[in-house]
Amino acid sequence: MRATVRDVAALAGVSPKTVSNVINGGVVVRPETRERVEQALAQLDYVPNLSARGLRNGRSGAIALTLPEMSSAYSAELARWFVELARDRDWVVQLDQTANDPERERELVSRARAHLVDGLILNPVTLSASVLASTAGLPPTVVIGEVEPEHVDQVHVDSVAAATEVTQYLLDRGHRRIAAVGAPEPTADHTRITATSELRVSGYEAALTAAGVTPDPSLRVPLSSWSTSDAATAFAVWLDEHPLPDAVFAFTDSIAFGVLHVLAARGIRVPDQVSVIGFDDIDGAAYAIPALTTVSFDRRAFADAALDLLTARIADRDAPPATVVIPHRIVERQSVRSAP
Repeated sequence: MRATVRDVAALAGVSPKTVSNVINGGVVVRPETRERVEQALAQLDYVPNLSARGLRNGRSGAIALTLPEMSSAYSAELARWFVELARDRDWVVQLDQTANDPERERELVSRARAHLVDGLILNPVTLSASVLASTAGLPPTVVIGEVEPEHVDQVHVDSVAAATEVTQYLLDRGHRRIAAVGAPEPTADHTRITATSELRVSGYEAALTAAGVTPDPSLRVPLSSWSTSDAATAFAVWLDEHPLPDAVFAFTDSIAFGVLHVLAARGIRVPDQVSVIGFDDIDGAAYAIPALTTVSFDRRAFADAALDLLTARIADRDAPPATVVIPHRIVERQSVRSAP
């Protein structure tokens, strides 16, 4: 059976109150007493009952973080910062994923209403985020990513602006036939189009149009998922059926790695024959061959801003919603040719 505070107290020869003081901190306990209690905690493999604690003080000490998927390097890097910075705030993080499935997202949000967590950080699947049409019954919630509802706190990178800048960056280097790898199909069910892909296509097409280049639907390369393997498979199939583009705008670095793999396997030189640019600046981007030009933003600042908003929302449920936009920049490496 699970050890209780009374079990620990009996073994250490102290009162349950003393055990609580050692566990929770904030009260000075004599070193020799603390040592006895800590030995008893270890011997009994004591685990705090967060549910019972939450019933007493209205706090569980846990928050939930829900991401579209966990397998990518980007998600791993972002989750790492959330876990590290949440620990500084004395929170533990419950991780879950939606697998880019709106129905699964609805199920996870419903669970958040029932589970004992102090707050929820959610990366919505779709732009409309109808799952957040009402926050009634939800714990304090912060959205990471761009969504339409303005009644929730949000932290995001401006995907439209970044995609516009990326496309203009490629246009300035003489490229006109720019493939967008990761874009949704024009005929796709709108409820299944991810927010990020929709926004990046919007910025990509806006830059082309402003430069007098008519967006070409055939240059969109849709993916079933944004993994390196799926990107490599889809881009290879696409390349079999289309002329080599001037440049590739990969909607994530993981996608760009798949594109680079296909081009290298076919003996196509980057950037001499085709330029490639990614998005996210994950750790591996600088070590790709050639090193990947990409959009970078501070993921530590991103996680910190979201946790700050969550802290404020927990303290005041009625405060006006706030939005934080994290700055981005293009990091130039070797995968895009120089301007003419």
